[in-house]
Amino acid sequence: MALEKYKHKQTHKDSRRDGEAGTSLVEVLAAIMIMVTGVLMMAQMFVISTTSNVASRNDTFAAVLAEQKMEQLRSMTWGFDTQGVPVSDFSTDTTVTPESPNGGQGLQPSPGTALQTNTTGYVDHVGAHGEIVGNGVQPAAAAVYTRRWSIEPLPTNPNNTLIIQVLVTPNRNRGQADQGNVGRLPGEARVITVKTRKAQ
Repeated sequence: MALEKYKHKQTHKDSRRDGEAGTSLVEVLAAIMIMVTGVLMMAQMFVISTTSNVASRNDTFAAVLAEQKMEQLRSMTWGFDTQGVPVSDFSTDTTVTPESPNGGQGLQPSPGTALQTNTTGYVDHVGAHGEIVGNGVQPAAAAVYTRRWSIEPLPTNPNNTLIIQVLVTPNRNRGQADQGNVGRLPGEARVITVKTRKAQ
């Protein structure tokens, strides 16, 4: 009888040990699954973060290029001399580096399609480091961005006030965005300002 009780206790202990071993294995597998899921989620977040950072950097670079061209255009002569006669810069070439005082369009009104298509005198192509690498209708091989600008007299005061717009786009087919009022796509920058004559 005692021997049977001993065997029964021993069998009970062994089955409990087997149960504990089984539970441990299940726990290990669950922990591995949780860890794998966590690593995959972190990897996905890393990819999303990297993509977002690249897009943000490209947006910032495009905005800097747009502001740079806008400042260049805003700094050109558009005012009155000491006798009150209008003085206008209609010859500076801003499509080359350094800018040339002759051979360009200056602040002359641009064609109505200057923001829609690459228009000689109102476009330049920029390389990866922000340098001008071309100014033709077709982008140069080293071009990463295209800058287009338009200069339009303000209808209510055409002799003294200009509306200046600059659009910076990565070199790509913009499709329908180049139609009508010209849309701004992701990764692009567009700035607008008004320049009014002032006494020199």
